[in-house]
Amino acid sequence: MTFLFRRLVLAILVMLTVLTISFTLTRLSGDVAVSMAGPQASQEDIQTIRKAYGLDRPLTVQFVAWVGGVATGDLGRSYLYHAPVAELIRARLPITLTLGLTGLVIALGLALPLGILAAMNEGRLLDRAIMMVAVVGQAMPSFWLGLVLVIWLGVKLQLLPISGVDTWDGYVLPGVVLAFSAVPALMRLTRGGMVDALASDYVRTARAKGLARWSVVLKHALRNAAMPVVAVAAVQLGFMLGGSVVIESVFALNGVGYLAWESISKNDFPVVQAVVLFLATIYIALTLLADMLNALLDPRLRVS
Repeated sequence: MTFLFRRLVLAILVMLTVLTISFTLTRLSGDVAVSMAGPQASQEDIQTIRKAYGLDRPLTVQFVAWVGGVATGDLGRSYLYHAPVAELIRARLPITLTLGLTGLVIALGLALPLGILAAMNEGRLLDRAIMMVAVVGQAMPSFWLGLVLVIWLGVKLQLLPISGVDTWDGYVLPGVVLAFSAVPALMRLTRGGMVDALASDYVRTARAKGLARWSVVLKHALRNAAMPVVAVAAVQLGFMLGGSVVIESVFALNGVGYLAWESISKNDFPVVQAVVLFLATIYIALTLLADMLNALLDPRLRVS
């Protein structure tokens, strides 16, 4: 219980920090009323907008009102869409979540086998080749890879759709792009954990008993090597959901990420604040979940 309590307190403190930073940054970017009114607006128009949206109140009052609204589920009203922000996010959330989970499944499907193979061939050519893939994946910009896949697989070969998610295969290309950025970290972590596990006494004992090679690898070594992968996979899912702002723009997916991009370009600050808060909340929740899973897998963490 002490372990859970500490993690919950830390999550709440991080959430309060995100609330403060997201509110402050939108205000530091300029006068919201001027951005809404446009360059040709008169001072009278600006004052009217400022009063209509409560922007004439002190910043502390605005912040307290916003935090109070967040606590009750009211994320404000969009300047651009003239609709509650919570409804806008709720309508586009399924696309973003499906995209993130697709990317995570693809990333784990690539990283785990490659990491295991690299560990089983430590120091050999296959190991070095796999780690080279990890280095390339870490350095490759996701938007560039997305454009390359659109041109190659979508336009030239016409194997997959390049925009929209009318069918399930619309998630494949953006899912691959998201996964490619997560594969290197998951692969290296899997390899490192497997190298340590394969050199441990309990694995040597299992081998001495005559167990099959893959049985030793998958049933004994992988179970212990997978614990840090669980935590990093949760964090990577949070990164993927945040990275959907770029990927959804490249592939024209009408999710939360694309909503954020539209709101940033049109100075729709209530939506920007809410999306930042929403993505941060998911990230914090996933990190907390990963801590709980690791504590279940390794009881030593509960007393640390």
